Order: sequence, then C-alpha cells, then structure tokens
Amino acid sequence: MRVYLRAALIATTAVGVGDVALAQSSSNPFSKISGWFSGDSDAESPVSLSFQVEGHEDLERTLANSSLIQGALNENRSTGQDILAAARADYARILGALYDEGFYSALIYIKLDGVEAAEIAPLDAPHVVRNVVVQVDTGPRFRFSRAELAPVAPDSDIPQDYRRGEIAGTGTIKSAARAAVEGWRNYGYAKADVSSQDIVADHIQNSVDSRIGVTPGPVVTFGKLNTQGNQRLRTARLVKIAGLPEGERFDPEEIEDVRKRLRRSGVFSAITLEEADQLGPDNSMDVNLTVVEQKPRRIGAGFEISTNDGSQFSAYWMHRNLLGGGERLRIDGEVRDVGSDTSGRDDELTVRLDRPATITPDTTAFIEASVARLREEDYDSDNASVGIGFNHIFSDRFTLDFGVNYEFSRVYDDLGETDFKVLAFPFSVLWDRRDNEKDPRHGYYLVGDLRPFKGFDDTGSGAVVEGEARAYYSLGEEDRFTLAGRARAGSVLGSDIQDTPRDYLFFSGGGGTVRGQPYESLGVEEIMGPNGPIKTGGMSEAIFSAEFRWQVREKIGLVAFTDYGKLWTESSWSGNTDWHSGAGVGVRYSTPIGPLRFDIATPTGGDTGEGVQLYIGLGQAF
Repeated sequence: MRVYLRAALIATTAVGVGDVALAQSSSNPFSKISGWFSGDSDAESPVSLSFQVEGHEDLERTLANSSLIQGALNENRSTGQDILAAARADYARILGALYDEGFYSALIYIKLDGVEAAEIAPLDAPHVVRNVVVQVDTGPRFRFSRAELAPVAPDSDIPQDYRRGEIAGTGTIKSAARAAVEGWRNYGYAKADVSSQDIVADHIQNSVDSRIGVTPGPVVTFGKLNTQGNQRLRTARLVKIAGLPEGERFDPEEIEDVRKRLRRSGVFSAITLEEADQLGPDNSMDVNLTVVEQKPRRIGAGFEISTNDGSQFSAYWMHRNLLGGGERLRIDGEVRDVGSDTSGRDDELTVRLDRPATITPDTTAFIEASVARLREEDYDSDNASVGIGFNHIFSDRFTLDFGVNYEFSRVYDDLGETDFKVLAFPFSVLWDRRDNEKDPRHGYYLVGDLRPFKGFDDTGSGAVVEGEARAYYSLGEEDRFTLAGRARAGSVLGSDIQDTPRDYLFFSGGGGTVRGQPYESLGVEEIMGPNGPIKTGGMSEAIFSAEFRWQVREKIGLVAFTDYGKLWTESSWSGNTDWHSGAGVGVRYSTPIGPLRFDIATPTGGDTGEGVQLYIGLGQAF
C-alpha cells in the first residue's frame, strides 16, 4: 500500500530535503568550504558519529539503526565521499523514520566536521571526515483526529494503535491497511486490495486525518497448480506432494502449507509460489509453482567421544527422489564403544525408504530394516528388524508415527543363548514448541511412545510405555542465561523380565541418561543364572536432568549440569530400586550446524562408577 501526504505536509516537513535540492541546483557556491575539506589528512582516522534528538533521546537508537552513515561505518567505508553520499541520502531516510513515529514537522541537520552535508555539492566531497553529528528537532508528535478503515472482514487483526487519539505514525497506517487486506484474504477474498486513501496532516492542530477504503473483491477458490522447473521429479507426484486443495475456498495458510510440504520433501533447493493475477470465470485462482531441484545425493557424518565409553562414529548416505516420485533412500551406519573400557564394539546398519504424500499430502510412508551387533559388558546380542509405518504431520509442532515391526534378537549371557521374537506396533506422538531445535532457549518438547508387542515361542507379550518432557526458560539481555530441564520415565507392562527382549529393558548411565556414570552401568539383577543373578536392564526407569547455560560471548557458552537416574525391577515403577547421579560442567562453541559440546562429569551418588568422564559431541545434550 502507498500512503500519500498532501502538499501542505510535504512543504512544512521537508526542510532537510529542500536544502539538498538547493545544493544540487547551485553552481558550487561553497568552493571555499570544499577546499578546506580537501587536505591531506590521514584517511584511516576513526570517524566519530553521534545522534542528538532534542527531547526524545529514546529515538537516537532508532535513527541510528536506520542511518546509512552508520551502515557505511559498520562496513568500514569511511572515506569523505562515502560519508557525504550516505549523509545526503540520510535526510530522507531519517525523515521516513520520524514519520513512522508520528513526527511530521521535524528539522534535520547532518553536519560533517561542522558543515551541513546538504550544502556540499556531490563533486566537492571532502577527502576526510572526522566528526559527524546528526541533530534532530522532532517538533510535536501528531495524533489521529480520525482513523477510518472500511470495510473490515470478521476477525481482522487491526492494530489497536490505529484509532483516534493515538500516535499517527505512517507505520501504524500501513500496518492497519495491510491488516485489513489480510483479514479479507483470510476470509477467502484473495484479491482484496486498498481502493482509496485520504491522509491529511494538520500542522495547526498537530493531527492526522486518515481514511482508508478496501475493496474485498469476490470470494475465490483454488484453481490448478501450474508447475515448472522439475526435471527428475514427475509432475503428477510434484502436484501430490504440494497438496494444493483445488476447488476449495482460498486460504493463505494453505499456500504456506504447500511451501512447507515441498521443503520437507528435501528434493528442492528453491521454491517459488505465485498467485495468478487473473481469476477464472468461476472466480477460481491458479497458483504458479517454480522449483529448482537439489543434487540427488548427500552424505553426512557425526561423532562423540567419552573417556570411559570410547568413541562413537556415525555416517549416512542419502538419495533424494530415488524413483522419480520424491522417494528418499537413506542408509545409516553407526559404530559405538570403540575403545570402551567396559564393553566391546557395537555396530548397527539401518536402511530406510520414505515416500512423501502417501494417502494424504501430509503423510509419509516408510519401510525400514536394520541389523545390529551389540557387545555389552554383561551380554552380547545380535538383532534384526524389518517394519513399515507412517508419519503424519498435523502441524509444524505436532506429529504422529505408527507402524508394525517384526523384531528378532539372539542374546548371549550367563543363561546361554536366548532368542526373542516379537511383532511390535510402535506408536509415537511428538509436540515440539522449542524456539530452536539445535540450541533451544525457550519453549518445551513432549514425546510419548507406546509399543504393544506380541511375543512368539518363549517371548512374552505386553507393551512398553515411555514419555519424555523438556522445558527451556531464558532470562537476561539477549537470553544469555538459560535454564533447561528434562524428565523421562518408562515401563514395560504385561511381560515378565526374563521373557522380555533385552533391548526393551531400561539401563541408566552415559551421555544420554546420567553423565558422569559409565554407559549402562546401572541395571538390575533379577534373573538367576547358573552362577548367580545376571545383570539386565530394569522394567521401569526415571531419568531427570537439569542444566544452567550461560552464553558468555557470541560463540562461547558455559554449562553446569546434574543428572539423576533410577531403575525398578518390576512394571509400573514397583519392586526393588537402585539409583545413581552425576554432575559436571561443559563448554559450548556455536557453529552453523549447532553447538559443539565438551562436557566433563563425575559421579555424585550411587555405586556404579568413579572417576571423571569426558564427552565431546555436536548439539546440546538435550
């Protein structure tokens, strides 16, 4: 929307702008001043810049942020020519910022070493400028004598400041007009627009009379999605992934949902969505989509190091758009406990194929298979699983996963060789309200898992329930101090401990549970073997963690933390219990892909470990 101020307002407020025009139209009447500026001073000398706003010191930062002089100095452009060019442009720039604040009778002076910038011809720029002073006499603040806006759609979010008696800033006027147009668009009127505007400033009464008219236009429905740019991805699949609801009433949120679906697919590096300018005979509106596809293949890797548990390495290879329908094939490999003091090396390989827009545009189907070789301190296990499932995204914050898996594990311990065979039906919900997934400072994260399972042969049947909650709260300037907490609890229901797959049981200790304690050092001894009780995971668990994070500098942060873990021998958090705890400090170094983490921790309770543990990884601990 454009806002026009009548001639009476322009003539009164454009003192600085008028001076610029005078200097440009003269035949250099300031040659003596130019000569005084053109000495051989040191061009590398620092330039002093100050803003002086009489009666409104709070505006100094606002004007500095909008100043081109300030921007030039921030970019180390400090020659006389650079400063003069920025200063001449700043008259209008600062005037616009003052209009936004409701000052329409302002006087602006920009002095370069004591000389008004508007009085220096562009070709007579000084060689060096040492001191820049921006002085502003704001004059009175104008308020609305009238603030009319019509018609307004139901539930439109018109700014409260757009009403009689409030400060009449141009920013408020523009925001009100935009809100009115958006209100009609949200109601299905895609071509709503500002049709008239009458804005007059009265310099005697220091008031602004504002009247804005809006034309809603017709109710619009979605037409076709016209696509271009896709080369490897089939057009039919592109339309299905986008999920534009053809024939339904226009809603701008649906356009944003299309954009999110396309981004989630991972196939594209650039996406452009444009509403057609012209409506069809039935008031339908086509949407034009242009995409740029990414390179189809991608690789990645990660690592983590612990003094007691050894090293962990992971890598993946991914192929986007494997079959021309947006399918994503990903192969993950992981090696854990390399050089561990307490166990052998663990290996795991996972292959997963995802197909977006299956059943609905927001539902992704997947097939997954994995094999693992685990060599733990108290048992060895060879595992394999294969499954199919679906992931449905209800919103940016809420997702649901469900599927069916067949799982086989062969365990070697003091009991000898034991096979576990189960058909599981995993179900998971996730509610993520964190402000930043990699380094959260506000919000919360909730996840709940339910895994009913049917055992075969000697394997028991039952269900695993588990939930986790994380919360973040920051305070101080720029959220420098963050309090972070995590609580997790889980239990195996309906199955006896000796008949439950070992990887369904709960251990505690290590980087993901209680730092400072050795990995999986806390278990239970409920199953009798030929030489006495054997150690396994517990049937129930509870884990609690708390962190205090301090962002010392832009890229450096410090962390103090404490963790607590407890296990139960029976379902529903009953039976015999044991616990341990740990605490430590850490350093965080911010990188574009998340903070690099270095933690040092030691046991503070329990009898499962001693000494110091070191952890190095990428990303916050939780």
